[in-house]
Amino acid sequence: MIRSMTGYGRCQQIRNGRDISVEIRSVNHRFFEFSARIPRVYGYLEEKMKSFVQSKVSRGKVDVNVTVFTIEGKESEVEINKSLAQGYIEALRELKDEFGLLDDLSLSSISRFGDIFSVRKAAEDEEAVWADVQVVAQEAVDHFIAMRETEGKRLKADVLEKLHHIEEIVSQIEARSPQTVANYRERLTAKMQEVLQDKNVDEQRLLLEAAIYSEKIAVDEETVRLKSHLKQFYQLLETDQAVGRKLDFLVQELNRETNTIGSKAQDIEITGMVVEIKSEIEKIREQIQNIE
Repeated sequence: MIRSMTGYGRCQQIRNGRDISVEIRSVNHRFFEFSARIPRVYGYLEEKMKSFVQSKVSRGKVDVNVTVFTIEGKESEVEINKSLAQGYIEALRELKDEFGLLDDLSLSSISRFGDIFSVRKAAEDEEAVWADVQVVAQEAVDHFIAMRETEGKRLKADVLEKLHHIEEIVSQIEARSPQTVANYRERLTAKMQEVLQDKNVDEQRLLLEAAIYSEKIAVDEETVRLKSHLKQFYQLLETDQAVGRKLDFLVQELNRETNTIGSKAQDIEITGMVVEIKSEIEKIREQIQNIE
């Protein structure tokens, strides 16, 4: 199924005492580019998330935002530097004895020395955290891909409409091409009659000139190749693979053959048809820039 490179998906769940949110969005890019905003304490999730998303997405600039809040259990642990606390106590008692101070040493007075306490993140099982985050990420990615596919359907319909139009014009060029040779033959006959001032024109010479001219302006090969490229376009639009790059290449080939027809055909009507084809090709080019 054709997918757009533009998409958005979000999911938030509470799993195993953690409030987890995953948000993913993307825009056009020639390749796969990943960036993530993840809390520093969960930094180890970034590479896992990148690999997970890349297994689902082949192209686009993808931004992921992950938040994790612990709502049950211990998020942090307080550690006591007992040796430092002991040092403070001994120093205070030494001051009491030295200066005859009142001994009012208490827990609250010791707690004022903040450097005897340190707070650190409680140890967590990284794989267990990732397992929970991955479940949430999967749902966010599902929403994200669904949006890409919906937009992809619209892009496909629009491109198909333009391809059908090009196909119709190519058929018109094929029908018109023989007439250009006939017109040239008429003009050549009139010219030769004028020059020779005689209606008895050498038929063999006339046929030779017409044959040489028709060889120069024949666009049969180009129209055949155009139709072949169009057929490949239709086939790629029906695949389930990422085809954006291949479609971009085919657009270049369509443009190449169309330019050749324009340069060879010595006919005002065919020239107009070529301009119309090039206009449709340019519209297709703009659309496929957003196809994965």
